[in-house]
Amino acid sequence: MTIGARVLKTGLAVAFTLWIGALIGLKAPLISAIAAIFTVQPSIYRSWRQVLDQVQSNLLGAVIAFAAVLLIGNSPIAVGIVCIGVILLCLKFGTEETIGLTLVTTVVLMEAGSQGWTQALDRLAAIMIGIGSAFAVNVAVAPPRHAKRFVKQVQDAQATMSRLLRTAVSNELKENVFRDDFKNLRGRLRKLEEFYELFAEERVWRPKSRMGRARLLVVYKGMLETLEQGVSLIVAVEEHYFGVRTGEAWNRLIDRQIESLCGYHEQLLWKWEGLMKPGASSSAPPREASALLTDMIAGRSEQEDPIARARLLVVTTAVFAYEDRLHRLDKLMDHYLNRGDDSGEPAAEGDVP
Repeated sequence: MTIGARVLKTGLAVAFTLWIGALIGLKAPLISAIAAIFTVQPSIYRSWRQVLDQVQSNLLGAVIAFAAVLLIGNSPIAVGIVCIGVILLCLKFGTEETIGLTLVTTVVLMEAGSQGWTQALDRLAAIMIGIGSAFAVNVAVAPPRHAKRFVKQVQDAQATMSRLLRTAVSNELKENVFRDDFKNLRGRLRKLEEFYELFAEERVWRPKSRMGRARLLVVYKGMLETLEQGVSLIVAVEEHYFGVRTGEAWNRLIDRQIESLCGYHEQLLWKWEGLMKPGASSSAPPREASALLTDMIAGRSEQEDPIARARLLVVTTAVFAYEDRLHRLDKLMDHYLNRGDDSGEPAAEGDVP
């Protein structure tokens, strides 16, 4: 088990908040720590949005709590009714993620109302300090590097997908191994989508960095779509290839084509990482091989029933789609790498909104 950056930053934010509370003499530092826990987010942009939403929602909750104490008191029934109203208001304003801390603010302030407004204001200040401290820690300590994490996840996913594709036609993997690897691959793709969204959300102020990061996002989107198309090819082979009797020549041809596509995919990632020699280019498989697949299926049209032809066409179409995505990704990478003014990568990630 590893300790992630967000876990570490949550602990640091709590400790920093408690230290600040003790330094300035807050009477309720634990409430400040609770606010810090709610504010730490996986990206700087989301943390910034969380701060804005939390400040607005908690100020609204504070106003409601003060008004409720004056109008209906702070009996248990009154607190429950006010909490319901706060939840409805948060839902109406689209700040669902802030409901938890806003309810804490409302309950704490209503409970403190009987002890005097000074006590209530002290607790409100503690909550605001917790929010601000958590944001400061999230920005200052190990700012998220979603680009590097995304590329690492792409490499891991491609390695798993390559093993599944290269053994799909030959059916060499054990069933339980294939099932576990495929489940793992699906999970990696979901994480990749999350990383992509986190990176796409980050804001960049410098125009040059903004343009560079926009081009980088296009490449990353191409990486993700290529992996998804490779998964679709695995599904096509599993669902349709083994449902049709095929000749040995066709089996060797499609196996060789998938092998060459996997190698092409690997070389594209090597090129992106700068591992290939200067002047070396990724070797794309000849498109003639894909044409041969179609010719062989067309030649079987009078020997096979329509369902068999349809199954083979599904497999062949998936091969075409995967190949097309690889060629498109190759062009996107060349376009990005050849510009020579890449300014949107790691430096752009850490810019504070």
